[in-house]
Amino acid sequence: MTGYTRNIVAPPASPAARTLIRGATVLSMDSETGNLAHGDILIEGSTITSIKAHIEVDDAVVIDASGMIAMPGMVDTHRHAWEGQLRRINPNAQTLEDYCNATHYSFAKFYRPGDMYIGNLLTALGCIDAGITTVIDNSHNSRTGAHSDAAVEALLDTGIRSIHACGAPVSGDWDKAHWPGNLERLQQKYFKNADNSLVSLAMMAQLEPELWAEARRLGLPIVTEFFGADMATELAGLHRKGLLGPDNIFNHCTALPDAGWQILREAGVRVNVCPRSDAHYGIEDGMFAMQAALRHGIRPGLSVDNETSYSGDMFMEMRVAFYLQRVMGMHPQRCCGSAHHLVTLPAHSLLKAATADGAACAGLQDKIGSLTPGKQADLILINTQDINLYPSGNAFGTVVHAAERSNVDTVMIGGRIVKRGGKVLGVDSERLRAAIDESREHLFAAAGYRPDLFAEAFEHPQP
Repeated sequence: MTGYTRNIVAPPASPAARTLIRGATVLSMDSETGNLAHGDILIEGSTITSIKAHIEVDDAVVIDASGMIAMPGMVDTHRHAWEGQLRRINPNAQTLEDYCNATHYSFAKFYRPGDMYIGNLLTALGCIDAGITTVIDNSHNSRTGAHSDAAVEALLDTGIRSIHACGAPVSGDWDKAHWPGNLERLQQKYFKNADNSLVSLAMMAQLEPELWAEARRLGLPIVTEFFGADMATELAGLHRKGLLGPDNIFNHCTALPDAGWQILREAGVRVNVCPRSDAHYGIEDGMFAMQAALRHGIRPGLSVDNETSYSGDMFMEMRVAFYLQRVMGMHPQRCCGSAHHLVTLPAHSLLKAATADGAACAGLQDKIGSLTPGKQADLILINTQDINLYPSGNAFGTVVHAAERSNVDTVMIGGRIVKRGGKVLGVDSERLRAAIDESREHLFAAAGYRPDLFAEAFEHPQP
């Protein structure tokens, strides 16, 4: 798979001139629009134009949404999409090093452009299937320009709204001559004057001002893996030099002291937190930083991070966030001492983090994140008639505490229907599985890895 054929997913159909979603329970995540027990949503092309209890139009394609919850598509603000074919390869990982051993230090250096394509394709399709309509792709395996091209093309082919954060590999040999110049090349090839409204470009880099300068010259956001206890000491100097700003997106932000949070707030840095990843890999104190962010006036997005140990959906992310926060509140002395009172996060707040706050983290709050007239029609319909959800005693509780990807009946991105009747559209499943299998066989053989379906721990391969 040095080369790859872009024939696995058919292009999404163009949006209908008018679409009317009728009779849904509407969770708008917009205080002005409000929520409706029974409501209609009118979409013209790619844009929401009206949300009311009842809308009459003569020329619209009608989607009967009775018995369904209509809500904004979810936003995953941090996902390493290139790792798609490595799903659950290391379920019992205990540390960040364990994660790196099963990705960066084993398989990453053997990725061909075609492997990047299929990894990104699979991840993006999985996002759509789970009701995630926007993802920030943290691509820290851009080994050559061709690898970056493949990752971008996979995102384009799926029809997902995304930000491709191109980044340097963590280990192994790679074409250092193309970095960071690859960013401008990608910008010219795929994003400048292109008929593409869904995929945009960013840089993935650590606290590296010389690289940040290049991103800023090109007008690109900067995504950073930020571990607060280890990296907080650098914030004051960066802030004093005016090097932090609203174009920075920091992932994790674990164990960050109050002084650090104050700097992020003053600088306008955008933040996302990772409930499962931080706990699963025991990152710093293992506690996700949502309440610390909220306490300092920052509303973070939620992110899955990766699928090498667990599932790739935001339903579980919200649930883990709820229970971690509950336990932290029961044992405050173990996480923050007596200075702060920890409160349980209600379902509404968690859903806001997965939608509107995620959109703000991605810098797309004017386009997506809520069902608001004038915004893009990025939305999902959840079937509350399904046996695991019926009866729905509380709409927010149903979504946050009970829904699964199988309950996502319909997904719309920019007015285009990409999942309907519980099935992602346009996917040649046979070709997809064949491409995944070929990629895995190559990576495993190249790395000297012998797969074991029942292994309790990932064994680092010996090529």
